[in-house]
Amino acid sequence: MFRTAFLLLVLLPGILHAQSDLPRNDAAPGWSKPALKSAQDFAEKHGSTAGLILQHDTILYSWGNIARRSNIHSCRKSLLSALIGIAVDQHQIDLNRTLASLDIDDNPPSLTPEEKQARLIDMLEARSGVYHPTVYETKGMEESKPPRGSHAPGTFWYYNNWDFNTLGTIYEHATGRSIFQSFDAQIAKPIGMQDYRPKDGHYITDPGTRYPAYPIDMSARDLARFALLYLHQGQWNGKQIVPAAWVAASIHPYSDAPSGGYGYLWWTADSASGRPAHYVFPPGSFWAEGHLGQYALAIPSLDMVIVTRVDSTLTHDSMNKLEVAELVRLILTARDQK
Repeated sequence: MFRTAFLLLVLLPGILHAQSDLPRNDAAPGWSKPALKSAQDFAEKHGSTAGLILQHDTILYSWGNIARRSNIHSCRKSLLSALIGIAVDQHQIDLNRTLASLDIDDNPPSLTPEEKQARLIDMLEARSGVYHPTVYETKGMEESKPPRGSHAPGTFWYYNNWDFNTLGTIYEHATGRSIFQSFDAQIAKPIGMQDYRPKDGHYITDPGTRYPAYPIDMSARDLARFALLYLHQGQWNGKQIVPAAWVAASIHPYSDAPSGGYGYLWWTADSASGRPAHYVFPPGSFWAEGHLGQYALAIPSLDMVIVTRVDSTLTHDSMNKLEVAELVRLILTARDQK
């Protein structure tokens, strides 16, 4: 069911205990605190309202209110990917099913027979070829959307909210549970999230489509726990929460993207073709990313997670990808200073 070529044979042990705060180390050797403060200043100047840096499962540095819940925007998609992986492992979802076999259609102009041949795995990879009107898109997404019927399913990558929103509905129909309740029971509670509640998610609908978006509010420290779960190949405190094979498949690049590649609703620093990225993140890293500058970046080579948040209720600023890449560079430079 999974892409077994990317099955990880060795699982890193989760050493954090659920229902406890993340441990801190404010005097970590080999790190310059003034340089980390300079990175924080840069982040806040460009809109970051909260952030934290973890290494070896410990908070190395943080800024802002890391317990404050705010909209994670498109990071929600990486959360859904984890839930789908659990459902696939439990034989509730078959990634080779087509939209036609699941009786998936949409409001007029309805899906064409060719569009209905898209498989769930195509949608996870943002390669469905279905460019039907959808909800909760940025202006840039609307303007860059290809014409209907311009690409056959599975042949072209386009970051497509129709795919992501429809996957949410398919997941809920297959499991009989809401995304928000499932995330609470299957991930948030098992990994000890401190702030997340099912009521922190809601739906956004639009007359043009049958499939709502599912925005989620989450704190920086809870989002960091989720990234840490993936850094540990889905294992937490000795228990496998998300199947390790699914994690490996999810963070493998199947398509090229401006910042590297794209997996199963996760962004990757490595591209599918080996083409250099326009935005430089550490090789092998992967991340959840959301509008305005929501990032949860995992760097396996350094056993590190970096989270930065932009709460639009606190600021009118936002961080673009180039600024986030520079923030990461400043943080990693602090590691080398004495």
